This record gives sequence, structure tokens and C-alpha cells, in this order.
Amino acid sequence: MARMSVHTPGSEAPHRAGFACFVGRPNAGKSTLTNALVGQKVAITSNRPQTTRHTVRGIVHREDAQLILVDTPGLHKPRTLLGERLNDVVRTTWAEVDVIGFCLPADQKLGPGDKFIIKELAGIKKTPKIAIITKTDLVDSKQLAEQLLAVSRLGEELGFEWAEIIPVSAVKDSQVDLLADLIAPLLPESPPLYPEGDLTDEPEMVMVAELIREAALEGVRDELPHSIAVVVEEMLPREDRPADRPLLDIHANVYIERPSQKGIIIGPKGKRLKEVGMKSRKHIEALLGTPVFLDLHVKVAKDWQRDPKQLRKLGF
Repeated sequence: MARMSVHTPGSEAPHRAGFACFVGRPNAGKSTLTNALVGQKVAITSNRPQTTRHTVRGIVHREDAQLILVDTPGLHKPRTLLGERLNDVVRTTWAEVDVIGFCLPADQKLGPGDKFIIKELAGIKKTPKIAIITKTDLVDSKQLAEQLLAVSRLGEELGFEWAEIIPVSAVKDSQVDLLADLIAPLLPESPPLYPEGDLTDEPEMVMVAELIREAALEGVRDELPHSIAVVVEEMLPREDRPADRPLLDIHANVYIERPSQKGIIIGPKGKRLKEVGMKSRKHIEALLGTPVFLDLHVKVAKDWQRDPKQLRKLGF
């Protein structure tokens, strides 16, 4: 049964505010869903697994509630120190939120990875959990019904009760508002935790670095996505510019693990890096609301995913 707050006519519902966390296997649609609920891009998206590396908070403002969405990396079997640290981020986040949304793609059968996550979730007793069937635009009604049934059965098998099970499509904006309606009553009574108008608490430099990394991830070979990290070294307004024609200078380094990867990122005669710059600059200007000069350099940080010192330097 759906758990919803009930109020008698004329009674004023209390305002609620709290943290909801989306979890799931890599590439389950968590970042796309976060962006759809917030109504603006606050998390980078990619069709490659393990795109998210930071917990990105998106803030949804409603009259009755404020939902602070925590978009974690996908829980996975780690092969590197970076992978272990990303899994630690996920588990720490689970322990601190008010609601957990488990994202399961409609177009993929439930697998060992999903069972592994549900078993982990079963250990978190008090936090309500919602099963969110994502990417419903990719399947027909029969497939969707089968997936809904499979998710319900899996919960029963593991002695697990979902607070809600809801199918959504972030791409088609289907049932996204309904998901917010279901999360809101599960949050604690509280005044808003963030000012009206704030959409994320992620620092601008981190968001800019993520937008550059998103552009760099497009169309690269399979071995590269995990090897790319971006650090924004500085963001400074250009001096001696007229007030009506400001320009923000952004200097950023794109790090890869091996010299052989440098050519892939830069491309013939620098063509690929130029495309990365043009693509990311468009998103950065939309985010910051100002024209930007973007200076990108590609550097090698040897085997950084396995090196604790390098991981610290790159912000992990």
C-alpha cells in the first residue's frame, strides 16, 4: 500500500524537508532522474557506467516540501582504490538520508548486482525505501508489468517491504512529479533547509569540472572513461572588461593515466579537445550565466586511480 500523509479538509499540512538518495547499479538512470526532478542540469549524465563520482545534491522546491536529492555513484564491485572509495561514499550516504530510492532500469532484467544492493539495503531498517523503475520509455507495457512484478517478488524473497514501487521516465517526464509526491510525505517535518532558488550546494568549480568531464567522455574508447579526471585550477573574471561585456577565464586540466591516452583525448591536430571545449563551454555559460573563455590542458597522472596521493590531489 502507498504510504501518504492524510489531512482533514481545512487542516494545513506541515512543511517537510529532508534528504532522499538515489542508488542502484551503474548506469541505472540516477543522474538523469535527479536533473528531471530539479528541472535543471545538476548532475552529469552519460551512457557509460560510473559517470558519477561525487554525491551531487539537487534541491527541489515545493510549497509543501523541500527535497534534497543526493545522487551517489553506482554501487559496483571495485577493481581500484578509486572504486573502493566510491562504494564508501554510497554506504555513508545511505546511513544519513531520510528516504532511499532504488533505481532499476525497466529494460534490464534483475541481476546479481540488484540482489547485492537490495541485501545491503535490507540492513538499513528504519529508512523507507522506494523502488523506482527507470527508463520506462524503452519498454512496452508487458515488459514493464513483468519488471514491476519481479521487483515486488524480489523484495518479498528477501523479507523486504517497499514503501512504494513506481515506474518513471525522466527522458519523457513521465511520473516524475508523482515520484516527488511520494517522496515528500516520507520526509521529516521541517522548515526549508536551503534558500528558495538554490538548485544545488555543489561548488561551482566542481560543477564546471564535471561538465568538462561529461564532454570529454562522449565518444571515447571503453578503457578511457575511468581514466579521465578534471580539475579546475582557477576561475577569474577578465580584468579591464566593460561591465556590460564580462568574460570569465577558466583554466582546467584534464588528467589521464597513461601517455598513450593523450592522443585519444586531444585528437588529430587538437580537433577532439577543441570539440570538448566548445561543448562544455556552452553548458558552463548556461550554468554560470556569463560568457566564458575556457583554457584546457591534458596532463598525465600515472595510474591515479590506484595511487592514494594522486586521488587526494584530484579531489577523491
